[in-house]
Amino acid sequence: MIELKHVTFRYENAPENVYSIHNINLTIQRGECVVLCGRSGCGKTTITRLINGLIPHYYEGELSGFISVNGVEIRSQQLSKISQYVGSVFQNPRSQFFNVDTTAELAFGCENQGLPKEDVLERIEEAANRFSLNGLLNRSIFELSGGEKQRISCASVYAVHPDIFVLDEPSSNLDPASILQLKDVLQKLKAEGKTLVISEHRLYYLLDIADLFVWLDQGEIRSVYTREEILAFSPAQISAMGLRALDLNQVDLATESKRQKHTGHEFTFQNLDCKISGHSVLHIQSLRIPTGEIIAVIGHNGAGKSTLAGCLCGIRKHTGKVLYDKTEWTAKKRLKESYMVMQDVNRQLFTESVRDEVTLNIPEEQAEQAENILRQMGINELADCHPLALSGGQKQRVAIASALCAGKKILIYDEPTSGLDYESMRSACALIREVSKRTELSLVITHDLEFIMSCCTFILHIDHGTVKAFYPLDSTGKARVKKEFLSHKENEEEL
Repeated sequence: MIELKHVTFRYENAPENVYSIHNINLTIQRGECVVLCGRSGCGKTTITRLINGLIPHYYEGELSGFISVNGVEIRSQQLSKISQYVGSVFQNPRSQFFNVDTTAELAFGCENQGLPKEDVLERIEEAANRFSLNGLLNRSIFELSGGEKQRISCASVYAVHPDIFVLDEPSSNLDPASILQLKDVLQKLKAEGKTLVISEHRLYYLLDIADLFVWLDQGEIRSVYTREEILAFSPAQISAMGLRALDLNQVDLATESKRQKHTGHEFTFQNLDCKISGHSVLHIQSLRIPTGEIIAVIGHNGAGKSTLAGCLCGIRKHTGKVLYDKTEWTAKKRLKESYMVMQDVNRQLFTESVRDEVTLNIPEEQAEQAENILRQMGINELADCHPLALSGGQKQRVAIASALCAGKKILIYDEPTSGLDYESMRSACALIREVSKRTELSLVITHDLEFIMSCCTFILHIDHGTVKAFYPLDSTGKARVKKEFLSHKENEEEL
């Protein structure tokens, strides 16, 4: 059993009297699946860190109240002991890797427990089968996509066989098929009597698993709902709570996303080929993209979406050409004219405050524009905070704000809504649409159907490194992409 009684916590670097959570009282019974939900920055991740012992053993700050797991007070145990029965999957999988190849990563936790070699090998095989990872074994961690890294991190925790699983935004980088695989694993873990604590914005895949949904707002637990109770809410009520859609079938096709006015210019890819470790991971024979559009790049994890983005902005070596109308834009030219919001935003946060981060790439006379964007993204009150002290969703908003202020001709967003609640997603949509009027190309890599329907104007479907489809998001296109996302759910139901 997990117990939190009158728990209040403020991170060490947080402003005075700014608490991440306040007076939290929560009891989780053995074998329950509890989902922590709410707006970005509401305290979900902080609660997971209290349960797995990262607070106070790693993250320091002002802590009061009582936290116990399996009858033992968290502060009285060493972190190494807690990790034997509480397994953690972090929002950013890179932060929990200790090896450079996948198989060694799956073995790491078991080896730390001193298990015999035979047992370690057996658990690696078991975890690989459970998460469908046989094609990813003995691979370099650095060659994996974000979603593939997420699956490796989940499997490495599973291999240790903890009694309690704490997962922070486990679906954030996963494609629809991988989300269903994750759902299947969670269902099996629950059937085995494991306790699951999941911090998540995507709730639709957890409705068949969760016993309770704990809704947090401004660091406090506002309500606790059963599955039946939360399903009774209308889509409008769910949105008002800052939550994402409970059913992808309810995502509206008739949103305000509109085609941009075509300028007559276009980008052309000719015989674009990119190799990693001698293997071709992206090959586009011919592709024309009209300027002024917001292109949603979809496809399974590892399909080549992020590789395409890297080639476009000039940071990935490739053969072939990228032309603007009939003029070739070299990699150097594209690098100068591009700005990318990376999947792992921690890699591009450099300054001591949010305000400095957002204004890093703009002249001083445009500072007022940056302040407006901070307000529109809902992070103006965090302007003096250190970016790395923020929640995952708040960091994501800072990175998006920086991109919007950069004044580049090509803007690339790699999973920009990862960690964003409904309202933050809508704010990001509005700003991306507005800024797209002043750019030549906005490319968005995403698995977020709600975002696509609200923001994008074209779909570029990448499959195994090639272009499977490219089409406008008119009424026919919206029905087509929605069917693409829902087909995975239908396949699951047939099984």
